[in-house]
Amino acid sequence: MTSQPAATLRTRLVDQAASDLKENRRRQQELAEKIRMLKQEEALLVDILELAERYESLAESPPPSEEARKGPVTTGPTSRRASPSPSTGAPAGRAGRTEKPARTAAKERARQPLLGDLLLSLLAGADEPRLAKELRDELLEKHPDRDPTPQVVRNALESLVARGHIRRHKQQRSVRYALEESGRRRTA
Repeated sequence: MTSQPAATLRTRLVDQAASDLKENRRRQQELAEKIRMLKQEEALLVDILELAERYESLAESPPPSEEARKGPVTTGPTSRRASPSPSTGAPAGRAGRTEKPARTAAKERARQPLLGDLLLSLLAGADEPRLAKELRDELLEKHPDRDPTPQVVRNALESLVARGHIRRHKQQRSVRYALEESGRRRTA
């Protein structure tokens, strides 16, 4: 009688150990996949940071000379879309974007104020913290030539928070932004 319960106990323990090993292997595979995805996200974020640094260095470069500002007049994007592309016969919307040299396009973007600077100026006029959506709506109203997505506005605001230019205020599920106190006039 004692050998039978011991055999049953041994069988249950072996089955439990096998089940635990199987679960551990599944969990290891799951974690390995998460690690792989995190590495990909890290690489993407590093690329984004490098691009942001390049863009900042472009924005910090001296303004273009008077001759460069008066450069040749180019046709607008609407006229490019109207005529078909010579190679494909399709409208040249996408092909038209690659026709400009990269330097010319970068110079045109560098002439516009940076999104972060525009957001700082909007926050400077506010007495209380503001939602990213409110800031985006006001930006679209005051600068119709700019059309950043809501996510781009949030990213720019978070970048300003990281640099210490503005503060983030969390209220339940909403996040509001305000200028850092050192950026405001002190009244005391």
